Amino acid sequence: MRILLIEDEVKTSQSIKQGLEEEHFEVDVAYDGHFGLRLATTKSYDLILTDVILPNKSGLEVCRELRNMGKETPIMMLTALSVTDDVVTGLDAGADDYMTKPFEFKELLARIRNLMRRSSNGINTSNNAGNILRYLDIEMNLDTKGVWRGGKKVKLTSKEFALLEFFIKNEGKVVSKADIAENIWEVDFDTGTNVIEVYISYLRNKIDKDYPKKLIHTQFGKGYIFKAEHN
Repeated sequence: MRILLIEDEVKTSQSIKQGLEEEHFEVDVAYDGHFGLRLATTKSYDLILTDVILPNKSGLEVCRELRNMGKETPIMMLTALSVTDDVVTGLDAGADDYMTKPFEFKELLARIRNLMRRSSNGINTSNNAGNILRYLDIEMNLDTKGVWRGGKKVKLTSKEFALLEFFIKNEGKVVSKADIAENIWEVDFDTGTNVIEVYISYLRNKIDKDYPKKLIHTQFGKGYIFKAEHN
């Protein structure tokens, strides 16, 4: 497994590189965002770890540009910023996970393995024709990431898409914020942030707001339920 590490702090990058190599990963290191983006677009990696604040080009810019190019390599942000807005910005740029510095290496390793496992497992579409996921008037193409409701195309970010997919596959079940965090970001739920509420709001505005039949319902004290009727 090959990992690209984009980190300008030499001591930190050397420590992470050494730890990952001891776990039998191959690691390339870039010390600025411009070179990191160049490596990410010219070589094949199983995972990209990037700091947010970097010389020449930020980790957010690297992530956003890779996603705009159609690169689906899992990306984890390493950041000293822990404010909710900063976390949301990173995830909205297309990152799959984030860790706030300082962190324990064993936790970083667990997160890396989770992301790689999720990427290699792919998506289960056994209950739907081909790679099309349908519920009422919603249709999701799991290959092209296209979404339509009532025949109208809906533009979703990667996280919004994953959240809608999770809801459809758990239709009629109450899912907690912890369930969502574990399945969409594969992290333990942090009660100090409102990232999940923010993304629920984003998704509601895109798939529920302009339609008479609402699908995402809040179960106070429990979580959320995705269904056509709310009892």
